[in-house]
Amino acid sequence: MMTHQTTALTNEDFDISGIVQALRDVRLTSLEHRHRKNKPPKLPSRKVLQNVVDGLSAALFPNRLGAPGLKEEGVDYYVGFTLDSALRELNSQIQLELRYSADTDHDKTPSVEAALNKARAFAQTLPKIRQLIDTDLNAAFEGDPAARSLDEVLVCYPGITAIIHYRLAHELHTLGLPLIARIISELAHSATGIDIHPGATIGEGFFIDHGTGVVIGETAVIGHHVRLYQAVTLGAKRFPTDEHGHLIKGSARHPILEDDVVIYAGATVLGRITIGARSVIGGNVWLTRSVPPDSQITQAQSQASIQATAT
Repeated sequence: MMTHQTTALTNEDFDISGIVQALRDVRLTSLEHRHRKNKPPKLPSRKVLQNVVDGLSAALFPNRLGAPGLKEEGVDYYVGFTLDSALRELNSQIQLELRYSADTDHDKTPSVEAALNKARAFAQTLPKIRQLIDTDLNAAFEGDPAARSLDEVLVCYPGITAIIHYRLAHELHTLGLPLIARIISELAHSATGIDIHPGATIGEGFFIDHGTGVVIGETAVIGHHVRLYQAVTLGAKRFPTDEHGHLIKGSARHPILEDDVVIYAGATVLGRITIGARSVIGGNVWLTRSVPPDSQITQAQSQASIQATAT
C-alpha cells in the first residue's frame, strides 16, 4: 500500500523575499521614469463603479432594473435612496480621478468641492439620459422583428446594456472625467463584447443588433436613428504622429455617420469619412471613402472600387 507524504512549503521554497525585493526595484524605477517620488494616488475602482452603474440603472428604470417586488407607492422613495447612494459612491470615485490627474499633471491637489460640483452636474443630466435611452429602446423594438416588448429589449439585449453604459459614461467624459468614463465603458465591453468609447458622439434612437464585436472609436460621430449590426468597426485609418514620432492624441480620425444610416454585420468603416444620410452599407464591406446620402454600398461595389483605385 502506497502512502503519500506532503511537504510543508515555506516562503524560502519560492524565494519570495528575493522576488519582492526585485519587484520593488522595478516599481521604484518605473516611478522615477514617470517623475514620481511618492506613492501614486489610488485609481477609481472598477468594482465600485460597477455598483454605481447598477444603482444609476436601477434609478433610471426602477420597475425593471430595480429591486424585485417594488410597489408603485414606494418607487419614488426607492429611486431617491438608490440615487443618493450611487451618487455618493460616484463622488468618491471622482475625487480619486481628480487626485490622480493632479498628480499626473503635477498640479495642485483638487478640492473636495470640485469633485462634488462634477457629481452634481452629472446628476442633473440623468433625466436627459433617461429620455435618450427611451429612444434607443424604441429603435431596438421597432428595428428587430424578434423583439416582443420594450421590457424584453431593456433586460435582454446586450446592445441596450452597452448603450446605457455609454450614455452614462459620455456625460462623465464631457465633464472632464475620462478615466471613470472609460472604466464604465469597459465594464460594458467586458460584459457584452461591444466597445464604445465614451468620447464618441451618438444621437438618439441608436440601435446595435446582436452586438458582439462592435467597435466605435473615440471621435466617431453618429447621427439620429442609426443601426449597426454585429462586428461593425468604426475605426481609424491611420494614426498621425508629431515631429518626435509620438501619437497625436484626440485627433479626429473616426467616421461620421449621418442620420438613418444602416451598417450590416462585419463591415469596417475607417478614417474621418462621412457616410451620407439614409445610406446602407452591406455586410463585410471595407470602406475608407465618403459616400453621399442614399448610397447602397455592397461588398462587390467596394471590391470594384479598390481594384479601380489600384489600376
